[in-house]
Amino acid sequence: MPDSEAKGNILVVDDEPQITRVLKTTLSSQGYGVRSAGNGQEALNELKVWSPDLVITDLRMPTMDGLELCKHIRSHSSIPIIVLSVKGEETIKVQALDAGADDYITKPFSVNELLARVRAAIRRSKPALEPDGPVIDIGDFHIDFQSRMVTVRKREVHLTPKEFDLLIHMAKHPGKVLTHRALLSAIWGPNSVEQPEYLRVFVGHLRKKLEVGDKPVRYITTEPWIGYRFDPGD
Repeated sequence: MPDSEAKGNILVVDDEPQITRVLKTTLSSQGYGVRSAGNGQEALNELKVWSPDLVITDLRMPTMDGLELCKHIRSHSSIPIIVLSVKGEETIKVQALDAGADDYITKPFSVNELLARVRAAIRRSKPALEPDGPVIDIGDFHIDFQSRMVTVRKREVHLTPKEFDLLIHMAKHPGKVLTHRALLSAIWGPNSVEQPEYLRVFVGHLRKKLEVGDKPVRYITTEPWIGYRFDPGD
């Protein structure tokens, strides 16, 4: 199938032919243009002549693994990256996210989960809001930088300065997995990355203030052993 301009183009990087075939078949059937590479070095060569909208890469590959590929891509590009991993690879998964990956899918994965992650990654790559502007309007949230006021579904929420900073950082990366280390460094500075208790406390406070009512919406989801994901709602 020729490259698709309608839904986007995706580079699949995996040394397992069976996984590559499944991904190419699934994504092509949904209207995406798909090319493949067998390792990180082949992927970098492909990226020199092609500009996909998303990279999906395995983590463990010969020649150049997914972690090194993430680092190389992030040194010059902001293209979304989804990493594939197997259950129990939390450490390398976190390393890949810290290196610049946007999301991860654990093998074996369902087709519906794969397609949802792909749609979300490509959607996030399109500039829906101006992160340095005075206001963020996203989903259920209206956040005013100057007044430091937050409303959720038109309900005003009073936040402490650190809670506000944490929410802002999450709102700038909706749907993206943010690791403990990345959040701690962004909000408390690089010397705080080994003190995750800060994060647990403040995320708990945020949830109590944002997720209220008889049927509370879960805006902040815990990714076990890894970090958090922010969903602003519809």
